[in-house]
Amino acid sequence: MLKENYSVIGVMSGTSLDGIDLAHITFTKRENWCFKIHASETVAYPKAWFKKLQALTQNTLRELEAIDMDYTVFLSQTIKQFITKHNLVDIDAVCSHGHTALHQPEKGLTYQIGNLEFLSDLLETTVVCDFRTQDVDFGGQGAPLVPIGDELLFSEFDFCINLGGFANVSTRIASERIAFDICPVNIVLNKYVRTLGFNFDDAGKIAESGTLNPRLLEQLNALEFYRQPHPKSLGLEWTEAEVFSVIDKFKLPVNAILNTVVEHIAIQISQVITTVESPSVLMTGGGVYNSYLLSRIEALSNLKVTIPKPEIIEFKEALIFGLLGVLRMRNEVNCLQSVTGAQRNHSSGKIYKPQNQQVC
Repeated sequence: MLKENYSVIGVMSGTSLDGIDLAHITFTKRENWCFKIHASETVAYPKAWFKKLQALTQNTLRELEAIDMDYTVFLSQTIKQFITKHNLVDIDAVCSHGHTALHQPEKGLTYQIGNLEFLSDLLETTVVCDFRTQDVDFGGQGAPLVPIGDELLFSEFDFCINLGGFANVSTRIASERIAFDICPVNIVLNKYVRTLGFNFDDAGKIAESGTLNPRLLEQLNALEFYRQPHPKSLGLEWTEAEVFSVIDKFKLPVNAILNTVVEHIAIQISQVITTVESPSVLMTGGGVYNSYLLSRIEALSNLKVTIPKPEIIEFKEALIFGLLGVLRMRNEVNCLQSVTGAQRNHSSGKIYKPQNQQVC
């Protein structure tokens, strides 16, 4: 008999490299899914790990496997500290995304470090992880995975948009949930603002002080990805090859780069959400704190977005990976064919149990 209540820890590390997001959540299943976030925090990466993760695409597969081992240990230590700090007991599972090292679904490749089986032994609890691999094996993009959470937890909104390393959107067309990556966001903005000694552009003030470069904007908006139909997803490799290479040719001041990239992001997002008249839009992710970016999205879209409370802004992805883990433990669909382009809906993710118990 399936349980009604689950106590889990959702763990997420995104391409913006803000850190590891952790959230302790209880999920309750009655007629619909309900949730409560009891504790949450983001643990910033130490400088050595930040540099290592920033350069993942430059490593061979053998080197990535060695990094994977070390990262799994580091991840377990971070999760243990969270459990101790918040006095957590009787956890049903740790549900972890890991950190994306490779994502080339068109080649049948996706690799998230931190998803190794021995993570469950180190934590001495059940771990549900590696949510992308099966979907890619089924011919899907392996991303985005969050839309199942939008469907089950936030269905009152026409659009759910996350402004993280990339902007991604989830919506309904007819009776189907569809979702896709829109464009890069913090993975680009943070890279250039760090050259000024900042981790991020506070409220977008540096971007706002810059001057728009029309030629750069035109070249960014002309990238082939934006003309492709969904399902589609983005990765660090694409950003390095298609975006950084274009920006760096212009040799612009940082504030001009940021201003132009913000306008590019706002244009791409507005083109998606203005397909519906008077849409309701839930906006989450670290990019929500870039008030200049939000003002440009609102100006181009002629709407007011809904900004939820901070725990949803910052930990929605950790929350939903917790839900993905619960659905996997119940052997219920957590990966939607209409979103990823896989051959069918399926229940994705590996379940690892400690002390050499059965692996699912």
